[in-house]
Amino acid sequence: MNQQDSRNWIGKPLDRVDGPAKVTGQATYAADYRGARAASIGFIVEAGIGKGRISSIDTTAAEASDGVLLVLSHKNAPEQAPFGSHKDAGRFGQSHAALENDRVKYHGAPVAFVVAETLEQARHAAHLIEVKYDIEAGVFDAEAHEEDAVRPDSLDGADEADKETGNFEKTFDKAPVTVEAEYHTPAQHASAMEPHATVAEWSEGKLTVHMAIQILSDARKGLAHTLKMEPGDVRIVSPFIGGGFGSKLGIHNEAVLAALAARELDRPVRVAQTRRNLFSNGPHRTEHRQRLKLGADTDGRLLAISHDSLAAMARGYPFAEAAGGLTQSSYAALAIRMRHRIVEADIPKVDSMRAPGEAIGTLTFESAIDELAERCGVDPVQFRLLNEPETEPGSGKPFSTRPLARCLSEGAASFGWRSGPVRPGGKRDGRWLVGHGVAAAIRSNNIEPAGAEASLSRDGRLTLKLDMTDIGTGTYTILGQIAAEALGMQAGMIEVRLGDSDFAETCGSGGSFGAGSTGTAVHEACQNIRADILSRAARIDAGWSGVNSGELRLDGDRVSVGDRSLPLGDILDAVGGETFHCKAHIKAGDAHETMAQYSYGALFAEVGVDTDTAEIRLRRLLGVFDAGRILNRKTAHSQLMGGMIFGIGAALLEESLMDKRYGAFMNRDLAEYHIAVNRDVPRLEVHMLDGFDRHSNPLGSKGIGELGICGAGPAIANAVYDATGHRARKFPVHIEDVLPAVSRLVG
Repeated sequence: MNQQDSRNWIGKPLDRVDGPAKVTGQATYAADYRGARAASIGFIVEAGIGKGRISSIDTTAAEASDGVLLVLSHKNAPEQAPFGSHKDAGRFGQSHAALENDRVKYHGAPVAFVVAETLEQARHAAHLIEVKYDIEAGVFDAEAHEEDAVRPDSLDGADEADKETGNFEKTFDKAPVTVEAEYHTPAQHASAMEPHATVAEWSEGKLTVHMAIQILSDARKGLAHTLKMEPGDVRIVSPFIGGGFGSKLGIHNEAVLAALAARELDRPVRVAQTRRNLFSNGPHRTEHRQRLKLGADTDGRLLAISHDSLAAMARGYPFAEAAGGLTQSSYAALAIRMRHRIVEADIPKVDSMRAPGEAIGTLTFESAIDELAERCGVDPVQFRLLNEPETEPGSGKPFSTRPLARCLSEGAASFGWRSGPVRPGGKRDGRWLVGHGVAAAIRSNNIEPAGAEASLSRDGRLTLKLDMTDIGTGTYTILGQIAAEALGMQAGMIEVRLGDSDFAETCGSGGSFGAGSTGTAVHEACQNIRADILSRAARIDAGWSGVNSGELRLDGDRVSVGDRSLPLGDILDAVGGETFHCKAHIKAGDAHETMAQYSYGALFAEVGVDTDTAEIRLRRLLGVFDAGRILNRKTAHSQLMGGMIFGIGAALLEESLMDKRYGAFMNRDLAEYHIAVNRDVPRLEVHMLDGFDRHSNPLGSKGIGELGICGAGPAIANAVYDATGHRARKFPVHIEDVLPAVSRLVG
């Protein structure tokens, strides 16, 4: 880290310490790993049907092909624990068995795995395998099978699948102003820059896996349970990850197949999935149908809110998004109802994608809020301010902090928001219809159990070891800043080591809980280092007894408190040892049970819609956010900006299209799966409030990574309505959706 005179490190916009390694190509991602033995290359052969059985498979030609070392199918795959077993370990820790039988679970599921000396040889041999199927009718569309919908046992991001406060039906029926709307949000794939990749190797019965994974401890359990091993015999290494967005929270087929083949061959096996592979052998966000009913009085005060969601769940894999999870926490109302239903379907894994639940829930809910504000004749910003709750509506808990009103007010001022009821088509710029939109953002703030290990050497260098991962968010840098401030030392004297399951177990990266949780563990470990130094110093100099550890600082290889100073080496020589070594393990405090904990934001968008072509262009996007104390203003700015760009994709671009006759995703590459690129992204404005939430953690920080996406999409959709009069009921919004509204406006 850059040397600075100040000891107040937290919040400073330091450059990422991993930046030079990444831009010079020295950072070792999973597929880059090269061990002592050359790795063979694996390639997955995908099923060509959506559901059924393999009636025959002929691998003879593939096995005889040049360079081929092994071909696995259900006929010769090593024994594994049945898929889904060890459910007590959660969906990431359960068995993820592949090629376990002749069943085809979904289109693209592995039916064979070829290992060869080179990728070209493996791919060629894969095409020589002949597979025949007995096709069965599959379930690929939740709405078409709604009669089979059930309430999920649990949701990701909500305590309950169904919840109601007050009497919704009675209150809604009496509301003088109402909105009833049905929304459809699409399937999406995370499409991180680095595809999922694994290098597996065995030594003396133990497995080491270099892989792209967000939570190492769960990956260790998942592989161990799948392969019927003890978790302690599995080591996961993942020092650098090229993006995850939830798609790398758990292990996938390439990791299991690499491990199986490497054991069979007694040789390392590398598998780097292709982009097309990831649309079937990686997880996805599934389609949702959301129905909202809102009721208000004529003054614009909310009375009743209902949010119902229907979605598919991958058969045998328990995950469902809480699309209505935050509806209970956003605005005050007399009655609030939330219901979620799922249909088990024969589709690839449905799992977390950035801001699971909140991203798609705010997309629809904040659109409906705008529609209700218009019907009440109230300015959209004022409508949201008017319905600010004093306590969390769904639980009655006090908020730890609630600066949403400030985000809205400051955002409106910075954006230049013109107050008043929405009047579609009222603003023009040449041939462009111009619209403004606003939406609130809210995201749960969680602290998960996490550990940290810290060692201070006699020369004053601190080493931190955690199995935490850095998925491009700046974790290496932030944890160093936290440690530097906690010990009163120069940040350049700290080495942060991450991404090894042999290090202290943490919660990993995901859910916006990584920095707050592991940062708190690092802070605690450094406090323990302080106490250890003073305890040892007091044993050689009684004058150090009773000294306030909070005043301790490290100056190179010396420890100082006021005018007292001792070399660290003298303390170690006197009491024995080469380092001061301490561990810590933290969990969420009681305030996370007794108080409602959220991060907040307000998003403001300006769009232009071409009157000739109905092309939609985002012109401006501004966000004001509160995430407690900001740990690094540069990395936080980047995270929020990235989330806002995700929101652009959700509103206007991203959708995975499935042929529901066969259960196959059709646009399986980045040419046809459209993500926001430079031309789609205008200058983004990110404003961060200077907050501090003492109820969140000792650092005062809150989750930030997914906050930016919440609210960005609906702000854009609301701006499209202001420009054209088109209310989005289906996302993303396309030219053909707004064309009728544009035609009506321009004649």
